[in-house]
Amino acid sequence: MSKYILETQHLTKEFRGFVAVDDVSLQVERDSIHALIGPNGAGKTTCFNLLTKFLEPSSGKIFFDGSEITSEQPAQIARRGIIRSFQISAVFPQLTVLENVRVGLQRAMGMSYHFWRSDRMLTALNSRAHELLEEVDLGGFSNEITVNLPYGRKRALEIATTLSMEPKLMLLDEPTQGMGHEDVARVTQLIKKVSAGRTILMVEHNMNVVSSIADKITVLARGSVLAEGTYQEVSRNAQVMEAYMGTTAGELEGAH
Repeated sequence: MSKYILETQHLTKEFRGFVAVDDVSLQVERDSIHALIGPNGAGKTTCFNLLTKFLEPSSGKIFFDGSEITSEQPAQIARRGIIRSFQISAVFPQLTVLENVRVGLQRAMGMSYHFWRSDRMLTALNSRAHELLEEVDLGGFSNEITVNLPYGRKRALEIATTLSMEPKLMLLDEPTQGMGHEDVARVTQLIKKVSAGRTILMVEHNMNVVSSIADKITVLARGSVLAEGTYQEVSRNAQVMEAYMGTTAGELEGAH
């Protein structure tokens, strides 16, 4: 078994002559937190879209868990255990917190999204749902209608629903975007907590988050890999500092 759960080889995506992702070769180690960072327009989200096959690569190859998945469809990718959360919180606002997690569990158990199933059948999922809510510190919110949750708690719920699908690889797209300091700290610790025995690939702008939990960082700029290594290594890289410029460069120097 390879130590890398995900690999890309020369991954490239062009849009009518514009190269959004340019010859990117990634190696994501099992049971690690790998961060993808870079200035706006660097190609980070396009990379995620290629990995989950929301976009087809122009060229290059993608391997997951020892198998090439370049030609597979999004549903096949998800069944393999690559589960993605999005920049915008993706939960059902009018369901309770517990019901949201049960929806994810139905999917994982091959029951699909059958909202008309009997209460007795769905109640059988409650024990696992409560375990997942405890794991993301939402144990006391199980009966709360999701729309009433604070923003940071909604992101925690999204992580719980992602976990309910038993991911081998979690792709987190800007998990702390739009949060206040307290929520950022809570969700950062939550990501660290749920990473035990799991692999996480995350796009994140907040360098304090990246510096505190990422095992390895890949820096993209203009669609290409600019640098790779630990936070200490990439934060001292002159090309990285130049790519970020101004306030973000200061953030790179000062964050920890």
